[in-house]
Amino acid sequence: MSGEELITLNVGGKIFTTRYSTMKQFPASRLARMLDGRDQEFKMVGSHIFVDRDGVLFSFILDFLRTHQLLLPTNFSDYLRLQREALFYELDSLVDLLNQHLLQPRPVLVEVHFLSRNTQAFFRVFGSCSKTIEMLTGRITVFIEQPSARTWSSNSFPPQMTLLPRPPQRPSYHDLVFQCGSDRTTDNQTAVRYVSIKPDNRKLANGTNVLGLLIDTLLKEGFHLVSTRTVSSEDKTECYSFERIKSPEALTMNKTLQPETTIMPEQSQKMK
Repeated sequence: MSGEELITLNVGGKIFTTRYSTMKQFPASRLARMLDGRDQEFKMVGSHIFVDRDGVLFSFILDFLRTHQLLLPTNFSDYLRLQREALFYELDSLVDLLNQHLLQPRPVLVEVHFLSRNTQAFFRVFGSCSKTIEMLTGRITVFIEQPSARTWSSNSFPPQMTLLPRPPQRPSYHDLVFQCGSDRTTDNQTAVRYVSIKPDNRKLANGTNVLGLLIDTLLKEGFHLVSTRTVSSEDKTECYSFERIKSPEALTMNKTLQPETTIMPEQSQKMK
């Protein structure tokens, strides 16, 4: 093979050598156009064509040019960055393949941390999707028992109590906290917190009952209980992990994929 059939590129400091024919696999791409010097983004530095882009990601792009397949490591996670590089090089077929991957359903994860201590129960719910936490926040109401202002000044005993509704606390977009049960106030009064979860209208103060209702709510929303464990042996905090397959979101495809172009995860490749 003569040297004229080969081309060497310096992409972000990484050196790649390949055939001219490989670079011209997709004639409409910038990689094909750079060979005739029409694209000012690519500069000749010595005997190399310098490209000021990510060299690590370019190795996957070059492999795609050679095989028309996208073969990625099983722990690869930079799909959006790789798609950005594919857009830069105007490789529409590769962009469409990455869109296909991004269209695949993603699991939504929820963890419920539950701690029962004496007459109180504490809940913390973590969610990988903020919309799930927003849904639960809209359904959960904490009712705090307090004396009615009307009867507090009278001599009636016990005083008539009213329930003050409060939403659960939101430390962040991805979690919420609330509690139920009874505890002593600073003036030695007993304060009771009830929890209601729509559409159930019951107001529950018992932590185990609230936990059961919360789990039932998640199951009805399509979640599946995948594991339970004790987070801390000291305070015996229980953790319930749930998973739900998220429906894919529609993305605009650039064009119809070429029949010979496929995507192959490395793990499934080994199984075949």
